[in-house]
Formats: sequence, C-alpha cells, structure tokens
Amino acid sequence: MIRGFHLADFFTLANAACGVAAVFFAMMFVGSQSATAFFAAAAMAPAAFIFDVLDGRIARSRRTHSALGRELDSLSDVISFGVAPAALAFAAGLRGGWDWVALIYFVCCGVSRLARYNVTAETLSEGGEKVRYFEGTPIPTSVVLTGILALAASQDRLNENLYWGTWTLGPWELHPLALLFVLSGTLMISKTLRIPKL
Repeated sequence: MIRGFHLADFFTLANAACGVAAVFFAMMFVGSQSATAFFAAAAMAPAAFIFDVLDGRIARSRRTHSALGRELDSLSDVISFGVAPAALAFAAGLRGGWDWVALIYFVCCGVSRLARYNVTAETLSEGGEKVRYFEGTPIPTSVVLTGILALAASQDRLNENLYWGTWTLGPWELHPLALLFVLSGTLMISKTLRIPKL
C-alpha cells in the first residue's frame, strides 16, 4: 500500500500524527495538570494545520490528486481538528453533561462536513470542475478554538476558573465556553455559508 502513496500523502499522515499527539498530551494533562503537556497539546493544532496546507500545495504542484489522498486528508482532519480540540477542551475542564453534548455535537458536525465535501468534490470532479467554494467553514478553523484554550491556560483560566463560569441546567452542568464549540460545529454544517476555496 505504501508504494501507492504520493509525497503529499506523507504530509497528510503527519497531520494525523499531530492530532493523535494532541490527544495524548491532553490525556497527560488530565493526569498530571502539567502546563507543559497542555501547551504541547495546543501546539499540535497549528503544526497539523501547516501539514494540512502543505499536503494540498504539494499535491497541486505535483498534480498527484487522488481519491486515496482525499480520504486520507479527511480522516486526518477529523483527528486533528475534530477529536483533538474536543479532547483538549475536556482536559481544560469542559466536563459537565452539557459540555459532553456540545463536544460530541462539534465532532459529529466536523465528520458530517468532511463527508459532504468529499461527496461534492467527487461529483464535481466527474464533470471536470474543481470545487470552487466550501459549504460551511472548513474544519481546520477549529484551530481558533484551540488558541482560545491555550490563551485560557496562559491566564490560569482552566478547570474551575474557565471563562464565564458554570451554569447548572437541569441535571447537568454547562460551561458557556462549550457554546463556542456548538457555534463552530453549526458553522461547519451550514449550507448557506459559502467560503471561496483558495
């Protein structure tokens, strides 16, 4: 199988590796409360983003687009820009019942958005056209959420000190910060928001 990989595919796998490392660092933080582990987890997001940009540029410059590459890219993005930010948010203190709902919603929106993009790209490419715009925000925009969590950590605003405190709604707690993940997920699956593809 590796013989079927193109150079761009290895950059895509580096993106996935950054996402997995972010999850591991987030788990380390939960166990140790080490600020170093938290910042290392947050740093994996921009690193993954760089690899994500490079894989596309390399594929275009070498004209090595493939269905395998597109699927690899989507799977890597789910890890790095979906699961990893949710894991970091959980580690940061978004652990109330409603927080779980918000984070699960965010990841499911990311998965749905990528699946929709792949189907759209495949349909358009059969007609010889390239996808000219994204429907909804691209999932790598979740780097912004990771940045907000890193800022909170730098100000010692994690766990019980999270921005905007905690609300008790019915049987569960909600940290209003989790609503940023709901907003991000909703923007990803929007069909009315169209963003030109560069």
